[in-house]
Amino acid sequence: TPGSSPRNLLDMDTFSKSDPVVVLFVQVSGSSEWKEFGRTEVIDNTLNPDFVRKFVLDYYFEEKQNLRFDVDRGNSPPWSHSAFFGAQDFLGQAFVALGEVIGSQRGRLERPLTGVPGKRCGTILLLAEELSNCRDIVTMQLCANKLDKKDFFGKSDPFLVFYRSNEDGTFTICHKTEVVKNTLNPVWQPFTIPVRALCNGDYDRTVKIDVYDWDRDGSHDFIGEFATSYRELSRAQSQFTVYEVLNPRKKCKKKKYVNSGTVTLLSFSVESEFTFVDYIRGGTQLNFTVAIDFTASNGLPSQPTSLHYASPYQLSAYALALKAVGEIIQDYDSDKLFPAYGFGAKVPPDGKISHQFPLNNNVENPSCAGIEGVLESYLQSLRTVQLFGPTNFAPVINQVAGIAAQVTDGSQYHVLLIITDGVISDMLQTKEAIVTASSLPMSIIIVGVGPAEFEAMEELDGDEVRLSSRGRYAERDIVQFVPFRDYVDDSGNQVLSMARPAKDVLAEIPEQLLSYMKTRDIKPHRADPE
Repeated sequence: TPGSSPRNLLDMDTFSKSDPVVVLFVQVSGSSEWKEFGRTEVIDNTLNPDFVRKFVLDYYFEEKQNLRFDVDRGNSPPWSHSAFFGAQDFLGQAFVALGEVIGSQRGRLERPLTGVPGKRCGTILLLAEELSNCRDIVTMQLCANKLDKKDFFGKSDPFLVFYRSNEDGTFTICHKTEVVKNTLNPVWQPFTIPVRALCNGDYDRTVKIDVYDWDRDGSHDFIGEFATSYRELSRAQSQFTVYEVLNPRKKCKKKKYVNSGTVTLLSFSVESEFTFVDYIRGGTQLNFTVAIDFTASNGLPSQPTSLHYASPYQLSAYALALKAVGEIIQDYDSDKLFPAYGFGAKVPPDGKISHQFPLNNNVENPSCAGIEGVLESYLQSLRTVQLFGPTNFAPVINQVAGIAAQVTDGSQYHVLLIITDGVISDMLQTKEAIVTASSLPMSIIIVGVGPAEFEAMEELDGDEVRLSSRGRYAERDIVQFVPFRDYVDDSGNQVLSMARPAKDVLAEIPEQLLSYMKTRDIKPHRADPE
């Protein structure tokens, strides 16, 4: 939810200050069209308004979500801005990607307002916060006393079934405990359940709990039931809560019926499930490294058939892939400096084969300024190195893993983008390198360009089968592979918008970052309160 606060606005009124309103436009994905999303309230007579009305947007890490904030005077007659504001009412505008706001410190971003020739229009301050939408997870433990005996030879084998109630009065099963054998006084293991699953985020909604006696043939005997709510359960944080287990049929039949036993809630605790945005807002930096395949199988860069060939009208497949992924990820990298390497070429001055040469030719500092800087160095390298081979991934993976291993406290997370034509020569070493890297704060994105078969890449991806090397399994799935050719249309042109491959290849990064933080029990730093 970005909120907005323009500062030092243009004073357009002769007798008083401007009466500003902010209009948010969202760019339609893959086109140049802007659609109005909403507008703030009008604040009278101020050049430094703080708007109350928030804009609630769906956020996707893997997409470039372009926003435009127009600041206008809101006091013009209704007919003048039913369709648009008149030019005389325009106070300035700012363009920003949603990822830039979220990736900025504490989710606060200040931008200059522009658009009125020859005038300084002031600035706009954008604030982003995540709506929690009930991310809590509950852990509870229950026991029972003096449950009805149901088994002829033994006691009972009790278990509990939890149901949440729906809007229409029906019930949906949401949890079953384990069975405790041959006892009328069972103590069940503690279990964990999302609050959403238990009550759909409505703390006063009925939660129904049935008590059953387990039977091998599946015809479990009903012992009794009781009802509660999340709010009632949560009181158990300070006291034991005892529920009577009632069997309605027995109650009708027997005058002296009291209950079918009791269930006691022994403990109840709530924890928040952290999200990707929590870590980014808490200061976790994404560090982006690029590695580009300079092997001879790509074809001579001067030939139109080469995957490295750039015509005056179109970037090469490599440049397109780099731009598509890089432009999204750079919003989360505060210094916008990207180490960039090539592999599989003979490098001047002595023509040695290298599998991790800096594209900018600076061994001490291989970082390029922004994605444009990487593209520039890539094109420069194409002119100076000789495409050769073999195609070795392991050196550059180990290089980034070495850097990732230096800071493992969750403040830094590394993403390595490898762009390749897919014919890999050091599969065993690469698998070993990935398995080692899987315990480090890093992810690997592989974009395959060209027509080759990419079976080896699919194996490295590890979505189907967890990657292993010499009996060691990858701790986490850290590789995401996407073949570029899936996004080329029938006429052979690169799809105009590179948003789709970028989206597919980046979609797993938030989950991979969270899985690293979770396995290391790293909590996000709380953003300082305003």
